[in-house]
Amino acid sequence: MFQRLSWLFWAVITCSAATAAPKPPNILFIFTDDHSYKTLSCYPEALPGVKTPAMDALAKSGVRFSHAYMGAWCMPSRATMLTGRHPHGIESMRMSGKYPRSEYDPQKTPFFPAVFRNNGYHTAQIGKWHTGVDSGYGRDWDYQIVWNRPKYPENAGAYYEDQMLEINGVKAVTLNADYSTDNYTRWATEYIRGQHRDATKPWYLWLCYGGVHGPTTPAKRHKGLHKNDAVPFPADILPPRPGKPAYLNETQAWKKDDEGRIVPQKSGETFGDNAKKARPYADHIHQLNDCVQSLDEGVAEVMKALKESGQLENTLVVLTADQGFATGEHGLRTKLAPYDAAYRSPLIISMPGTLPQDKVCTKPVNGTDLVATFSEFAGIPLPWEIHGRDLTPLLKDPTGAAWPYPCFYEATGDHFGTDVTQVVKDTPAKAAHHHVPWYAALNDGRYKYIRYLTPGETEELYDLQSDPEELTNLADLPEHQPTLVKLRATAVAELRRTQAGYAEHLPPTRQMGKQP
Repeated sequence: MFQRLSWLFWAVITCSAATAAPKPPNILFIFTDDHSYKTLSCYPEALPGVKTPAMDALAKSGVRFSHAYMGAWCMPSRATMLTGRHPHGIESMRMSGKYPRSEYDPQKTPFFPAVFRNNGYHTAQIGKWHTGVDSGYGRDWDYQIVWNRPKYPENAGAYYEDQMLEINGVKAVTLNADYSTDNYTRWATEYIRGQHRDATKPWYLWLCYGGVHGPTTPAKRHKGLHKNDAVPFPADILPPRPGKPAYLNETQAWKKDDEGRIVPQKSGETFGDNAKKARPYADHIHQLNDCVQSLDEGVAEVMKALKESGQLENTLVVLTADQGFATGEHGLRTKLAPYDAAYRSPLIISMPGTLPQDKVCTKPVNGTDLVATFSEFAGIPLPWEIHGRDLTPLLKDPTGAAWPYPCFYEATGDHFGTDVTQVVKDTPAKAAHHHVPWYAALNDGRYKYIRYLTPGETEELYDLQSDPEELTNLADLPEHQPTLVKLRATAVAELRRTQAGYAEHLPPTRQMGKQP
């Protein structure tokens, strides 16, 4: 693990030697769902019409990361956020029974909020819970209001209203019919302002919004807000896609209908309704942008609560998402895939008075790095190995800090720990999730390398500087073979560094026909 800096560093830069050292900082971790970096107007790649003034203001007050990779989909991303480990390093986590029911053994898979709680922090979680029927109240969390999807599969589709809630481990008697994003914001601001917590302790709050996950339902006040926005089509929303793996052309999500409109393959595949006639592509983007507005308002409210309660300068604020969501790029309408449109999340980190403001860091980072950073800021080492690296050097100097580390990320479907190795070793043809093959991927700051875990699939190599949309696969070009070979070896080295058993059982690729 990257060499740790002590909490003393932060005490020195925030407090004079003549005064007592402050208590460790509060940590507000805002976690959204299926929320692409393209839906924040502070990102240059933002979709037309997107306006997120509160998120933009947060970026102005801190450091915005251009390339952040949290996880492939809901459950593994959240498991990483609780452990600091990639899915292949998380034992006992598994799907069990009717989706999204899942389980884990807290002795084999401890979560870091329990460590914080046992070392002086008051810990809270509000919003969506998607990591086992056991939500951890009383062990990981001092205060909790959660929509426990794994425990109540019959309510798992209620992303925006009529949610079955658990309050401090007790099932709610009735469903809450109010708009969920607004509920979560209200409960979070109450907590920030001092309700339901010990005011003498620093606090860690994980605020887990369900927006903008499908059915991507905007608040009533925002419906139609973007209906007149012009929306261009992604360059490869329809085939052909030369050089791409076969699954992209086998799982087409979009088509031209009889009127020449680009629409989803199935008429019912809309964001939030069951229209008999599929709506055109632009309608989906309009609805997505509408739905983002309540998230932005939520960010504004929690930041207002921090400021008005005098906690802004002693609170590390982190905004990110479990992953992105492709809206037509590469013909996709999903997360899961290794491309930035599907996987890449926004990431903004702010702490006025401690961190620089209005900076952009272009070094690629992943979800495991956040847990290492939380541990550093709190001054609480975790009693297990974290796969990530503390981001403090990049937060101190976002544009100049040396950061020689490649950003690794993976997708292993609904498998974790040694189960991943078992599948890759014994039944690699089954290493796919919703038609997307499992993979290991690497971003070195310029190039992206993708290695699929199913036999005979093509490798992929993209120059993200000249081809940020990942349209041209360079893996077959002779002039790029040195880069391909280097990144292939780097990916395997990163797997071995994090003790991924499947590193020794990688299936042959289409180009090489053998393992590295």
